Amino acid sequence: MTEPCYQTIELEVNGEPHDLTTPTHRTLLDVIREDLHLTGAKMGCNKGDCGCCTLLLDGQPVLSCLTLAVECDGRRVETIEGLAENGQLHPLQTAFLDTWAMQCGYCTAGMILSAKALLERCPEAGVEDIRAALGSVLCRCTGYVHIIEAVQRAAAAMRAPVQV
Repeated sequence: MTEPCYQTIELEVNGEPHDLTTPTHRTLLDVIREDLHLTGAKMGCNKGDCGCCTLLLDGQPVLSCLTLAVECDGRRVETIEGLAENGQLHPLQTAFLDTWAMQCGYCTAGMILSAKALLERCPEAGVEDIRAALGSVLCRCTGYVHIIEAVQRAAAAMRAPVQV
């Protein structure tokens, strides 16, 4: 049996820098969950079919179960744990809670992060845009109606002027 090759990588995860030495065959999901103990992203299928492992890499959704950690050297990763700011939930998190857009919660992190990337790219996203953006994340519980409603609600909240 051959020993794994290791590489030191630098990741910015949720705004914090991390220097990690990892075997070159490990996935981003493994590093995030096992080394950094951020367990919001889930291992679902381990084949890139379910989207439960979705993270944002430089602002774009990626299937972290298929992404090698060493490919992310020098890049920015965002997890569901990094969305809240100063103790305040992100509007997407609030909308998911308010609309009961989750049941078991297994897909929720992937859904919210995929929606976040969409709304940053397209604040006026319509229902078809939302469906397309969330199409790579499978939910076996909700039927998507409340999820789409949550994303629409969050989009409206994010477009609203900040009140002081």
